Amino acid sequence: MRLKSKLEKGEFAVLVELEPPKGVDVSLMLANAKKVKGKVDAFVVPEMSNAVMRMSSLGGALILNGNGLETVFQVNCRDRNRIALQADLLSAGAVGINNVMAVKGEDPRFGDHHETKSVNDLDLLELIRTVNILNNGKDMAGIELAGAPRFIVGSTVNAGAGGQALMLELDEMKKKLDAGTGFFITQPVFDVSGIRPFLERVDRSKIRIIPTVLLLKSVGMVKYIERHMDNIKIPGATIDRIQNAPDRVRECIKIASENVSMLKKEGFSGAFISTLGWENKLPEILE
Repeated sequence: MRLKSKLEKGEFAVLVELEPPKGVDVSLMLANAKKVKGKVDAFVVPEMSNAVMRMSSLGGALILNGNGLETVFQVNCRDRNRIALQADLLSAGAVGINNVMAVKGEDPRFGDHHETKSVNDLDLLELIRTVNILNNGKDMAGIELAGAPRFIVGSTVNAGAGGQALMLELDEMKKKLDAGTGFFITQPVFDVSGIRPFLERVDRSKIRIIPTVLLLKSVGMVKYIERHMDNIKIPGATIDRIQNAPDRVRECIKIASENVSMLKKEGFSGAFISTLGWENKLPEILE
């Protein structure tokens, strides 16, 4: 329980996103994870992110856990009803997977199985409460469990929201805290000043905030973020660095590495590194 221990002690935790395969060959996933073993506190396994079908988060987490790698098992509201969600959580808890990330799940219309129907039997707050109900030794029907899990549950927060949207986000964050959330992962942060209004309203000595460090891949990716993602602010100096670099990929890796150090210096609870499929670049980011 390395992640939980670090968060409880106020130490800086490093989380890494690791997509499971679209298939049954897990050799590449394991190879990428083992290259950074010891430098990463937990691997976050997404539950079919972007609504693209692939191995489940539970499946990926079980494989990593069986190879001595701590994981964060992601559960979402989109794909399973309350019975199946509780069953998966108990399965994870039984093998010692103690970190859970609760998310809504993206709309299936944007994935690769457009005819899929969302379940959404539970909303996000209900899902978070369910994890803590199980922690207390009962299921949602009030029936006692033969052994309770010991989960710490995380969720997301949009720290880049502004104006009235920020007030609504903070209100939702308070509800998640009351439901039992132990840590929050933000959207990608490239400059702390971009989320200053959020930070001024949050007590980081009591609330564990873990910003995302996104590995940029190209100038085109930067321009897409600028056009379509208002809650993510990329400084002009960062864009200029990538545009003027003789090796743009290498510069993007360097920027990600610097951002991890920046978050640690700024006193955040940790960093969540997302490479969007470039997991082979993790050793360089974590040097």
